[in-house]
Amino acid sequence: MEPAEGNIKSLNFIEAIIEEDLKNGKHKDKIHFRFPPEPNGFLHIGHAKSICLNFGLAEKYNGLCNLRFDDTNPTKEETKYVESIQEDIQWLGFKWHDKPYYASDYFDQLYEWAVQMINEGKAYVDEQTQETISQQRGVPTRPGTESPYRNRPVEENLELFERMKNGEIKDGSMILRAKVDMSSPNMHMRDPIMYRVLHAHHHRTKDKWNIYPMYDYAHGQSDYIEGITHSLCTLEFEIHRPLYDWFLDQVADGPRPRQIEFARLNLSYTVMSKRKLLELVNKNLVSGWDDPRMPTISGLRRRGYTPESIRDFADRIGIAKRDNVIDVSLLEFSVREHLNRIAPRVFGVLDPIKVILTNYPEDKVEVLEIENNPEDPESGKRKIPFSREVYIEREDFMENPPKKFFRLGPGSEVRLKGAYIIKCEDFKKDEQGNIVEIYCTYDEATKSGGHDQRKVKGTLHWVSVDHAIDAEIRLYDRLFLDEDPAGHKDVDFKEFLNPDSLKVLQNCKLEPSLKDAVAGDKFQFQRLGYFCVDLDSKPEHLVFNRTVPLRDSWTKNN
Repeated sequence: MEPAEGNIKSLNFIEAIIEEDLKNGKHKDKIHFRFPPEPNGFLHIGHAKSICLNFGLAEKYNGLCNLRFDDTNPTKEETKYVESIQEDIQWLGFKWHDKPYYASDYFDQLYEWAVQMINEGKAYVDEQTQETISQQRGVPTRPGTESPYRNRPVEENLELFERMKNGEIKDGSMILRAKVDMSSPNMHMRDPIMYRVLHAHHHRTKDKWNIYPMYDYAHGQSDYIEGITHSLCTLEFEIHRPLYDWFLDQVADGPRPRQIEFARLNLSYTVMSKRKLLELVNKNLVSGWDDPRMPTISGLRRRGYTPESIRDFADRIGIAKRDNVIDVSLLEFSVREHLNRIAPRVFGVLDPIKVILTNYPEDKVEVLEIENNPEDPESGKRKIPFSREVYIEREDFMENPPKKFFRLGPGSEVRLKGAYIIKCEDFKKDEQGNIVEIYCTYDEATKSGGHDQRKVKGTLHWVSVDHAIDAEIRLYDRLFLDEDPAGHKDVDFKEFLNPDSLKVLQNCKLEPSLKDAVAGDKFQFQRLGYFCVDLDSKPEHLVFNRTVPLRDSWTKNN
């Protein structure tokens, strides 16, 4: 089997392993990967890296990739998480092999293997408390203490395990442990737990089971059942690998999976723990799992990120053997670069102030043609109405501008993009001293595309007052002010929440072409940034999210 043609990039260490396996004929059939999420939360950008890795390798080597839900803890799992995970994978552009699989598909087989191990003297029922068991495990530099139940008769273990299965045993009063090595320096090998009693309703198996397998036991066995050839895990599972192999030794007869570890994604100014993300949701510090400030795939999607930009980001950061921290600005750069190619340019004024062109005919309306995207020759042009009164950004006018202020001020000239050069003649203030109107004249000979194309240093975006549509604009910024919010031992990560991570602007003015924009549509508001229509948007009340500014200003502003 040969990798896809046209790949000129150097191989990462996982690809090197795969190609060596293929060269040696280790896998006669297709190589087979899996993505095994727990359905106890929404996927985040770190999971996106793993999705791109597993499904991407399957595509590159003409192999297969399973989606398998690790649904072994029913107290934390919900069907909504299963559905969101499938939606996220499909949105990223990947397809799983056959159908979604579940660890619960194999509960009967896992139970039979556990019984087999009891019969072989390799597993036993322990009745001690968790605190006692933890103390007996000891420390890596000294052997642990064996449980007094470690050598109980096989028949007694079988009877107790059956009673555990039948629901006759209380939660927490008994566990099934593998009999491995209490003197191993690897703490995971010191008689690890295989099953715990848990009287909980399962979202798929309902009330059939009163015992549930632990991840370390179910993981490798599920890989083996599905014929997985390469089981890719993050680095924290490296120390679990001997146990992964030990469990396989008890049941495997033929080809078996190989566990390979890679560095997880650590992103600056971000928390990547599902437990911490759930805490933000439960304490209403964000609006939900899909809040555009969250690093979840659904949050990034709602904010306006594209699947192409996330896949590009995953490709840029690559696959490493050691943990490192990736600057979140690289993720922002990836989406900015993609949106620059595909997003139509439009006019939106977020903090409007009215400009009146005193020498422009009162009843006249011109229809101007402006290109949609100079980066896309096929994008065409759009028509925008121009009239005597227009809105510009309040910050684009100063009563007493500094020397290098190349926007509008008394006596200065600017070009209204796609229209005319205008000159400020006067302005009006209210009783509080706030400027409420600006009076300008326009030069008819300077119409964009005309013969008189004299230059001015400033170009402003604008919207015709009579044709503007109102919108709510949500300006999202990074959720945390600290580069490593979860890395402070004595400080709660929530202490670093950015109080300005969301600013909501009402009565913003947009060009009329946006009146039919629907949720998910993406645009570049010229001079302001990239924006996406939010899920809350309605025809009578448009809502836009800022995806990213036009350039990275975080370092300068912070």
